[in-house]
Parts: sequence; C-alpha cells; structure tokens
Amino acid sequence: MHIFRTKSVEQTIAETGEAGRSLKRNLTWWDLSIMGVAVAVGAGIFSVGAQAAAFHAGPAVIISFLIAGVVCGAAVMCYAEFASMIPVAGSAYTFTYTTVGEIMAWVIGWDLILEMLMAGSVISKYWGVYLNDFMRLMGWNANTNLTFGSFHIDIAPIIIVAFFTTLLVFGTKIGARVDGAMTVLKIAIVFFVVIVGFFYVKASNFTPFIPPSEPASAVSGSMVTGEITQPLWQFLTGMTPSIYGVPGILSGAALVFFAFIGFDVVATASEETINPKKNVPLGIGVGMALIIVMYMLVAIVTTGMVSYKDLAAQDSPSLATAFELVGANWAAKIISFGIVLGLATVVMVLLLGLTRVVFAMSRDGLLPRGLSKTGKHGTPAALQICVGVVVALVAALFDIGVLSDMVNIGTLSAFTLVALSVPIMRKKRPELPRAFKMPGNPWVPILIALANLWLMLNLSVLTWVRFLVWLVIGFCVYFGYSYRHARLGTGELDKELDDELAKAGGALRS
Repeated sequence: MHIFRTKSVEQTIAETGEAGRSLKRNLTWWDLSIMGVAVAVGAGIFSVGAQAAAFHAGPAVIISFLIAGVVCGAAVMCYAEFASMIPVAGSAYTFTYTTVGEIMAWVIGWDLILEMLMAGSVISKYWGVYLNDFMRLMGWNANTNLTFGSFHIDIAPIIIVAFFTTLLVFGTKIGARVDGAMTVLKIAIVFFVVIVGFFYVKASNFTPFIPPSEPASAVSGSMVTGEITQPLWQFLTGMTPSIYGVPGILSGAALVFFAFIGFDVVATASEETINPKKNVPLGIGVGMALIIVMYMLVAIVTTGMVSYKDLAAQDSPSLATAFELVGANWAAKIISFGIVLGLATVVMVLLLGLTRVVFAMSRDGLLPRGLSKTGKHGTPAALQICVGVVVALVAALFDIGVLSDMVNIGTLSAFTLVALSVPIMRKKRPELPRAFKMPGNPWVPILIALANLWLMLNLSVLTWVRFLVWLVIGFCVYFGYSYRHARLGTGELDKELDDELAKAGGALRS
C-alpha cells in the first residue's frame, strides 16, 4: 500500500483549473491581514490572558503571550513559504500532501476539520451567550433562548452562522468586506480599552513578576484539578500538579496559544488571492504582527490594573473583571460589545476555512467528489451551506465547551508538520520559485516543530485521549473509503496534468 504517495506541485496547481471545481481570485493582502486579525482576535483577547495570569503565570503571562506569539508567528511564516509556492486551497493539508505523503495529509486534514468544526461551533455558541449578556447590560428586554416544553434551543448561533454562510455563498470578497469593516471597529475598541486601562496600571501589581511555583491545589479555582487535567509532560515525569513559576509560564503559553488559533486559516484562502506569491506572505506577516502587539498590550494592562491574586479569587476572571475591580464598571458595556463584534468575525473566517479544507480533500477524492463543485459565484455553495448547517446545529443543540482544547491540539499538530515540511520540500524541489523563504533552514523550521510539540505536551492528558480517539475514527474513514478513491492513486491527477500540459503546448504552438 502506497499510503505515503505524494502529489507533485504541478499536479496540485493543475487541479485548480478543473472545470466546475475552481475558485475565484479576488482577495488582496489587506483582505488576508484583516482576515487573520478577525479570526485570532475574539473573546479570547478579553478573557484568556486574565485566566492565564490568575491560574498559570501571574504577571509573567506577558512572557507566555510572547512565547506563544513567536511560536505561532514562526509557524505561519512556514505557511507563507508554502502558500507563495503552492497557492492552493487546503492550507496545511495541501502542503503536507506534496511533501510528507497522503496518509499524513489525511491526518492533518482530519485534524483541521476537527479544529475548525469545534472552533466554529464553540465560537458561534459563545456569540449567543455574549449577545444575551450585552443586551442584559444595555437593559434591553430580549433573549435568544427559546424553550418548547423540555426542548431548549439558542437561535443566536443559527442566526450568525446563517448570516455569514449567505455572504460566503455569494462570494468570498463580499464576506471579506463585511468582516473587514467589523474587524476594524473591533480593533478600535481594543485599543480604546487598552489606552483607558493604562490610567489604572500600578507598578506594584507586576511584583513578583514570576510568582514562585506552588501546588495547583493551593489556589482556589485553578484549572489544574488533578492528574488528568495537568500538562502531559508533568504527568509523564510524575511531577506534582503545580502552577506559577517557570512551569506556569509554559503551561500559560499553551493556554494562550488558543488566542492565536485560526490564523492558519488565512493560508486556506491562497487560491482566492490575487498575486498570491506576493500577497499571501505579506498579508500573513502584517496580520500576525498586529495580533501579537494587541495581545501583549492587553496582557500588560490586565495584570497591571489588578493583582493576579485578585484575579484568581474571581469565578471567571477577564479584562472586564479588572475594570470592575478598579471601579470602572462602564467599561463592561464597551468590552461586551467588543466581544460580540469579535466573535462574529471569527465565525465567518472559520466557516470559510472549514469549507476550503473539505473542498480540497473532496477535490482530491479523499472525501466524496460531489462536495467540491463550485457555482456561478466561484464558491462551493452547496458545501458552504452544508457546513453552515452542521456548525449551527452543533452549536445550538450541544454543550461543546469541553471540546475547546481539541482546537489547540489539532492546530499544533498541523503547525508541526508544516514546519517539518519546509526543509523536506527545499531538498526535494529546490528549483521551485519561492516568493518568500523561511530563514534559517533547516534548523529554524525544526526548532519551530519542536516548540509546537512542546506546547502540545503542555496540554492536558484528557485532551490527548480525545485526540487519539478522533485519529482512530479518521484512520477508519481513510482505509475504508479515502485510500481507494484518492485521485492520485487512480491516476486521474496524472491524466489531468497531461491534459493541462497539452493545452499549454497547443497555446504556445498557435
């Protein structure tokens, strides 16, 4: 069995010209930058930093954000090299298929489906929660929760998913413009809150900057409640569950990495970008820089306004909590509105990313081919609607908060393989033009892969167990269907490439 068979770059690019299965190029580098900010800056910017400070790193959460930002930023630069060389939908799945082989590409594609399905459902559900919270803060007598006898449903996730699904069906550019306008407003709210917050910062709250390590059981409300919830590396080494200190900074980095999750979705839009060899690396770089700056500023303000011990004493610490503790209750309304805007833009980009990954896998035959048909607007309309329906129903009907960690591990595994694929492709196809090159090959990409693996080891044992179960299901699907239907194995891709070369030769002769 040739489960490690690889697609050539030429075969991959030739697929983009297949009639009825090609996407329209109309995105610029600015669209990609805003898309990256839209998906990475959601409710997390107002909450995850405070939680990491309270229960993991204290004021040193600033270092946690820096570590996570550098690791994520370096990883997406690996994406940028591949996207400038292979501007095709599918992101990490497509890149892996051309370097490591089909079975690993399937694993990454399967992981990305898990990541974006769970993230899209979780975020759209939380959008409904925060929308109701905002309406309550504003004194509006409205609620999106409906009850029919014993049956309960929140229609807010259905509304937001239906809205962006409709926009994406009519064209990625239209969705990007609406999402962009909302994102610019969201950025303005973040910077306004940060500027106001600096007036409440006290230097004494940064001392000690790295709190001494202590048993997790000593801190009420700690997320680490036993062996099954402690970082995997602590469990394997027999270490007593602990927080703060250097281990707290590292586990905090693994937690706040969730704040950067989804940026790799930008690479899935490569096939819809004008001049992708230039615009994809530029869009990824600018967007990532904006995100790191914004998160660092929010972390500084949150830990500077109040002591991390005061944050740890709260049930659900957030930036709004910090403002309330200093008496600035008015800020809660602004932050609440920012969260509603922030989560809305995240939903759109995740819907786009999930659809494009399934689209790429379907076009390759690893999933049913009917899913990759595009309509008159140059988008896979039927697939986009199906994805929207699934995300909306999962969000509206199920309690999925416990699955949010699955988003982290799915993304980190994809980051690891893409980083390792850079030196492999450099050696395998050195002649291919690369508009952007990841510096320091091969050592920097290898270090990036190791850093991502380390962050994975800082996720909980329970997350790893769930991840392995998902992989087992994926292998059953692959060997039961995908391997036999893959167009690379049936020879269809070779025929398609020959046809493309024949057309090109005919054009040159004429």
